[in-house]
Amino acid sequence: MEVHIMTIINLRDFYYWYTQDEYIEVTDDVAEALRASVRYEAAYTERARYNKAYYSLDADDGIEYSACLHELTPDEVLELKERFCRLWNALNSLPETQGRRVDAHFILGMTYREIAKAEGVDKSAVRRSVLCGIAQMKKYLRKNP
Repeated sequence: MEVHIMTIINLRDFYYWYTQDEYIEVTDDVAEALRASVRYEAAYTERARYNKAYYSLDADDGIEYSACLHELTPDEVLELKERFCRLWNALNSLPETQGRRVDAHFILGMTYREIAKAEGVDKSAVRRSVLCGIAQMKKYLRKNP
């Protein structure tokens, strides 16, 4: 005959919906499984805290949107195409050197120093050229909506 050793546990320690102490007698195997579950949850919470992993897809902070593949609607595609064409025309309205520098800085992500070194000019000349180019593009876009 097999003898089961019994342990008394408080259900409130294991289940959050118990608001008052409620003691029951369970086998040692069940008590150990419940304690292991509590330890596992505590370890998970600590790992999340340590790794700063507090994000939730239900938090409505944009993470869910960026994590999901978003298929553009035909209207969005058309709007993006029109915006691209307007910016392209504004960029092409600049003088060649200025347009090349604006393109290198904003599209290719080059720094003023890198552009200046490639063209053999001073960094301040490149910065002025890019800033003036942006101002000219703004004027072009205001004039041609």
